[in-house]
Amino acid sequence: MDGQLIAFTGIAAGLVAIPGADFTVVVRNALVSRRAGAVCGLGIAGGLLVHTTLAVAGVAAVLVAVPALFGALQLLGGAYVLQLGVRSLWELRRPARTSEEAAAGAGHPLRQGFVTNVLNPKASLTFLSLLPQFVPAGSPALPRTLLLALIVCALALVWFQAVALLVDRLGGWLRRPRAARGLQAGTGVALAVLGAALLLEPLLS
Repeated sequence: MDGQLIAFTGIAAGLVAIPGADFTVVVRNALVSRRAGAVCGLGIAGGLLVHTTLAVAGVAAVLVAVPALFGALQLLGGAYVLQLGVRSLWELRRPARTSEEAAAGAGHPLRQGFVTNVLNPKASLTFLSLLPQFVPAGSPALPRTLLLALIVCALALVWFQAVALLVDRLGGWLRRPRAARGLQAGTGVALAVLGAALLLEPLLS
């Protein structure tokens, strides 16, 4: 592996691991079961594959050229993340439910992970600006950027599977009624705040 690939892998790992809506949604699902968290992580990796593919194709540049489109996607993403947060908080009003009931009420974890990630237009712009920096001068751009895109998706798969495993390993403590409700409240507030921030940003800019 050359020096540029090592540097890119480190940067991409940092971007993937930054706590945000993706991380919070995986934790929320992993509290239901390890499988739900792992499947949610697969959905996030699928969303990242879309973003990196757009960056490779140059389609993400359209988001820069058409601010209204960028704003619309950001509003959709913010509304979806806010809805997940509000739903988590609303569920605290109900009696404790089984893992199966919680999973059924939350919607399919694969869809949650994919939609949460894919409706974040900033990801496309991030990779659009990042990928070209790691294409050596004189090298064919397409094979190199495809390799970089695959690295991003692989990192996401590894990271979010690890998060799901950790939450599941701590599940005996995290699923105690008081701890579970506290964590659900925390993830609900985090998702609601992140969603509200995404909604407000295009309106205030």
